[in-house]
Amino acid sequence: MSKTVLVVDDEARIRELAEVALGRHPALEAIVAADGPSAIEICRSVHPDLVFLDIMMPGMDGYEVCRALKADPATASIKIVVLTAFAQQATMQQALAAGADDYMTKPFRPAQLVEKALALLGV
Repeated sequence: MSKTVLVVDDEARIRELAEVALGRHPALEAIVAADGPSAIEICRSVHPDLVFLDIMMPGMDGYEVCRALKADPATASIKIVVLTAFAQQATMQQALAAGADDYMTKPFRPAQLVEKALALLGV
């Protein structure tokens, strides 16, 4: 049975790249969202196994989405990897404090997303 991975990013190019890369692996099924509220709605209805979550999004940022998902008993167990263009230690600590399980810096290679997903999901 495949694991569902949600990719949340306001940049269409990133969503498409991630969806294709993750979807090529037989153990993974990729779905996408363009903003925080959509991501929360998808997590509540689909309950993905893993979320790759961009930090810098208009409106509701990734930190807010992460806190909301971790505060809701229905979605608290979903693993979250934040995606950030900022490699500063403070940004990473803030993401982990918001409840993220891990983080990745942009830019990244598509294979890195797949490797991270497989490692976190134990596939």
